[in-house]
Parts: sequence; structure tokens; C-alpha cells
Amino acid sequence: MEHELSHYYFPPYITLAHMFHAPKGWAIHNREMTEFVLQYVVDGFARYPIGENAYETRRGDLLFHRPHERHSILTVDDSPYVCISLVFHFGSAAFPYDELFKRRHLLGNFADHPVETMLSQLVSHYRLPGLAHQLHCQSLLMRILAEAAQDMEAPGLPAKSDAAQMPKLVLIKNYLNDHYNRNIQINELENVSGLSKNYILALFRKHVGMPPMQYLTWIRVNKAKELAIQTSLSVSEIAGRVGYADVHTFGRMFKKKTGQSLSQFCANLIYS
Repeated sequence: MEHELSHYYFPPYITLAHMFHAPKGWAIHNREMTEFVLQYVVDGFARYPIGENAYETRRGDLLFHRPHERHSILTVDDSPYVCISLVFHFGSAAFPYDELFKRRHLLGNFADHPVETMLSQLVSHYRLPGLAHQLHCQSLLMRILAEAAQDMEAPGLPAKSDAAQMPKLVLIKNYLNDHYNRNIQINELENVSGLSKNYILALFRKHVGMPPMQYLTWIRVNKAKELAIQTSLSVSEIAGRVGYADVHTFGRMFKKKTGQSLSQFCANLIYS
């Protein structure tokens, strides 16, 4: 589907939205775009110089650069690089990017954050014809920009009252990351950390933005994406690898969390 300026009735005008799986050795050198760019790392690693600034980007990093800012994207042979690229402009309307982003390029890390889901949904809607899907794309783009700007204003530093418990929060998160493929109960997290259930729930809601079991689900979603990108496993096999005995339960969970099925996620990948 072609997305020409005439297809839109108002800004923002989105001219590209895709998820790209870079082949080995792929790179872009000293490119300039005439529009704004958002680049989100779905998986892997790449060096991303913009002007005189050099960034090393990993999963979850969201980069923004302005029209005519010269940039390169340099992959590393032993690391994959999968990204979502959004290219857009506002026509003759002014966009207050300096006020929003303080002239920063790296807007933050949004792994396991609602922004990650919005980006995937935007790519899915962009591939579909019709005004309703275009409106969804525009709405999602503005929400992504707003969330990124808000995250920069309020980075969410731990309060002094529970700063001493932050190592235990990290311990719990690591435990969930190490055991995501089995049925974890909240009492296990109590035993691992020595904290009460209510205190664990409060810490997670305050500093992670979701309860621990929901965080576990996000881990499983992203592990499933990694397996879909990096292996030839079937959906059923991936479901089993991330802790779901029933592929239908896994499918419903994945679509609820990402807005698309795992098969649709794979179909959105562009390899060249």
C-alpha cells in the first residue's frame, strides 16, 4: 500500500512504518532524511552515529532525529539487528521537538513498556488499507511521542524510603527472567526476596509500572518475539519454550498484549 501525502487529511503524515531485520553486514553510511525519524531496537545491537554524537543502541532503545541530521546505522557481524523505523512529517505545521525532547536523540529505553506495543501496532495498521487504519497510525504516533516526552520529564527515580530494597527488586526481576518458562507463583518471589507479597506488589507497581506476574507475561512476549526472529520454531514450539502448554492460550495472550498474533508479527518483518 502506498502512503502518499494526498491520502492524509491532516498531520502527522507518516511516509514509512516498517519492522526491518538487517541481513549480516548491512549498514547505512552518512544518510540524511528530509523528515523526522523514530528508530526503535526490537532486538540486537547497532551503532548509530547522529552528527557528532555516537550511540550504541540495544533492545528497547528509541532514537529520534530531525530532518537533515546526518546519521549512520552500523551493525555488528555477531549480533542481529531488528528495528522499527517510522518516518513522518507535519507538513507546514510546526512541531515543537526542541521543547519536547530537549534536542536529545536517545529518548530512553522502552523495553517491556506500552510504547513498544504501540510501535508494533502502528506497523500493523500501516500495512492495511483504509482511513480507519490511517487514523490509528496517526493516533499511535502522537501517543508514542507524548509517552517518550513524558518519560523524559519524569524518569521515575526510586524514593528514599524504599531505595534500600531496590537490589531485592532487581533480584526478583532476574529470577523472573531466569525462570519465565515455568509456572511461577508469588510465594516463590517472597522466598527469593524475603519481602512480603504486598510489598513486592507495591515495589513493582511503583518502579516497574506493572505487577510482577504481568511483568512475567511481558518477558514471555519478548522471548517469543526473539525466538520468532532468530529461529525457525513453529508457534506451538515457541509457546512451549516460553511456558505455555496450550498454544491457543499463548496465542490469545500474545495478541492481547501486542495487538497482533505472532504470525502477524513475523509477517511484518522486512528482510531486505
